[in-house]
Amino acid sequence: MKPSRDIQVLIDIMARLRNPDGGCPWDLEQDFDSIKPHTIEEAYEVAEAIENKDFDELRDELGDLLFQPIYYAQMAAEEGKFDFGDIVYGISAKLIRRHPHVFGDLNTSDPVEVKKVWDGIKAEERAQKAARNKGAVKPQGFLDDIPRGQPALMRADKLAKRAARIGFDFAGPDQAAEKLHEELSEVQEEMASGASKERLHEELGDLLFAVASLARKLSIDPETALQDANAKFMRRFAHIEKGCAENGTALEEADFETLQALWDEARLADKEQD
Repeated sequence: MKPSRDIQVLIDIMARLRNPDGGCPWDLEQDFDSIKPHTIEEAYEVAEAIENKDFDELRDELGDLLFQPIYYAQMAAEEGKFDFGDIVYGISAKLIRRHPHVFGDLNTSDPVEVKKVWDGIKAEERAQKAARNKGAVKPQGFLDDIPRGQPALMRADKLAKRAARIGFDFAGPDQAAEKLHEELSEVQEEMASGASKERLHEELGDLLFAVASLARKLSIDPETALQDANAKFMRRFAHIEKGCAENGTALEEADFETLQALWDEARLADKEQD
């Protein structure tokens, strides 16, 4: 078997790996649950390659990510549930259905109108899904189909966006900022009162949810914003490490004043680059 640009070759490779007769022992042991963490990891590696603007790495990481649905499709086909063709057909049908302004007779180029139509179609799909599943599973609430496996900050953003569709929302960024201050005050009050860890856990969760809500009202993706903040922290901390090394000071032995001075140097360098 040789590498190819044909997706069918990738499907055939996966089938070969899962073949009990001469396949890969590791691949044969896997199931949906064991592969799931790898899928999440691959998605983050794609995001990192995009962040680094490393397109050679992005090409490779997208290949790793593409292999994930191939893997799931093979396992599902073995159980007679669906195959890769069913996945392709399903997403093709969904995209055509959700873009009537491109593939149908809806005549509009207004992004706001397009988004409204998209949301309406998705709501109809959820209603149809609920009707199909009636009696088979418990009825779904308005927010129940937002995946619980998402990063918490991302899920908070999606929960609030969904609630906003029915008008349960802040009037604007200023009101969201007021809520953020309110939640911070509640955390500080609990700290001052010597509250239990459970109470602080709850109030801090409310504070983080309020941060996600403010980000949404400012049209900023909170997960990306936090990822960027993480990268900035790492960059500035690397400056601290470099400074300590140049001064002949072990990082663990440097006093706080030294660490803070180096941190401030890194902050100033960032500002000069902006």
